[in-house]
Amino acid sequence: MKNVLVIGAGRSTTELIHYLLTKATEHDWHVKVADRDAELAARRVAGAERGSAVGLDVSDLGALHGLIKESDLVVSMLPAHMHAPVAEGCIHHRTHFVSASYVSPEVRSLQEAAERSDVTLLCEMGVDPGIDHMSAMERLDQLRSSDAKITRFETFTGGLVAPQSDDNPWRYKITWNSRNVVLAGQGGVRFKHHGRYKYIPYHKLFSRYEILEVPGYGKFEGYANRDSLKYRHHYGLFDVDTIYRGTLRRPGFCAAWDCLVQLGATDDGYQVEELDGMSYRQFINSYLRWDEAMSVELKVQAALRLEPNSETFERLVWLGLFEDRPIGLKTGTPAQVLQKLIEEKWQMGPDDKDMIVMLHEYDYELGGEKWKAQSSMVTLGRDSEHTAMAKTVGLAAAISAKLILTGVIDRRGILIPTSPHVYGPVLAELREHDIEFREQAQRV
Repeated sequence: MKNVLVIGAGRSTTELIHYLLTKATEHDWHVKVADRDAELAARRVAGAERGSAVGLDVSDLGALHGLIKESDLVVSMLPAHMHAPVAEGCIHHRTHFVSASYVSPEVRSLQEAAERSDVTLLCEMGVDPGIDHMSAMERLDQLRSSDAKITRFETFTGGLVAPQSDDNPWRYKITWNSRNVVLAGQGGVRFKHHGRYKYIPYHKLFSRYEILEVPGYGKFEGYANRDSLKYRHHYGLFDVDTIYRGTLRRPGFCAAWDCLVQLGATDDGYQVEELDGMSYRQFINSYLRWDEAMSVELKVQAALRLEPNSETFERLVWLGLFEDRPIGLKTGTPAQVLQKLIEEKWQMGPDDKDMIVMLHEYDYELGGEKWKAQSSMVTLGRDSEHTAMAKTVGLAAAISAKLILTGVIDRRGILIPTSPHVYGPVLAELREHDIEFREQAQRV
C-alpha cells in the first residue's frame, strides 16, 4: 500500500481529496488529510474506508516530518509561503511532492537536493499556474511541430462568479484566497508588446486593461498579471514580439477597483491607527482632505473625479465604504480592512456557482500566411463548496499525483508542467472531466 498525505483542507481541496479517495482502492492507496483544523480534515475525508484525518500545525516540524516520513507522496495545499519546509521534509524522507503554487526561490534552491534524493517536486500544478501552462504548451508545441512562427502569445485566467449567480454590481464574488484578491498586482508587472518591453506601476495597473470576448460568455476585462517575461523561458518564446499574462474580470470591475487603489485602501505596508471602534465611513474619510462642508461621498467623488450617478461610484456605495457600522478589527493594515469588507459583501451564497475562464490568444505565420487563433476554456462549479476553482485546481494536482505514484511521471527534481510527458496525460484526463478548450483560428 502507498500512502498519500494531503496537507491543508481548505476550500480548494474538495475535488482533490474526493479524486484521491475514489482512486484509492484501485491503486491500493491510503489517503491521509492533515490540517490545523482536525474537524475540517475529517469532514473532507467523510468517513472513507481508505482515508483518515489528523490535526497538524505545520510549524511543529517534528509532527510534520513524522507524517512525511510515512508517506510516499505529499500534496501541499498550504499557502505559498509555507511550502518550502514541506518540500525540504519530502527531500529528506525521499517522498514525492506536488503543489499548486508558483515555484518560490526557496523551493527552487532545492533542485540539486531533490535530484540526489531521487524525488519529484512537481509545482505549479493547479489552474493558474497549472492548466494554463499545460494547455498553452500543448498548442504551442503543435504549432512549432508544423513549422509555424509564433509572433504573439497572450493568456488570461479569471476566477469569477457564474452567470446565474452574477447578482451584484461588481459581478464578482470570493472564490479563492481573499487576501490575494486584495493584494493582486502589487508584485510589479512586466511584459513585451509589439517588440517593446513594457512596465506598469501598481498605481496604474487597473487603468490599463483591455476588453476581451469569450465565445458564449461575453465580454471581460483583462489586466496584466505579474512578470510575463519569465515565461519566455518556460514556453520557449524568446523571439516572440508580444508575450503577456493577464487576469480576467467582468466589465466595470477594474475602474472601481482602481478607485480603491488610488484611495490607498489596498496598502498592506502599515497599521491603521486607532482602528478598534472605527467605522468603514471613518476609515475611508481618513484618506480624504479635511473639509467639514463636504460629505465623505462628495469628497470621494471630487478626489476620484466620479459622477454621482456613475456605475463606478454606485459600486463603491454598494460595497459599503460609506456605511457607519464598525469594522470589527482591533488592529490591521488598510488591505486587511478592505479584505474584511469584501469577505462580507462578496461572499458566495450556498447555491451560488463560480466559474473559471481561461483564454489564450496566438498570432503566428504558417506557409506564408498570417493567422490569429484563440483557445478558451470555461468550467462551472456545482455549488459554493464544489466549486470550479476546487475542480480545476484539485483535479490537476490529484491527477499528477496519481501519475507520479504510478510511474507515468518519472523525472526527478523540481518540475513544472510544461513538457509533454507531464501535460499530455494530465490534459487527456482533464478532458474526461469536461475541462477542455475550444479552438478558433482565422487568416488575417
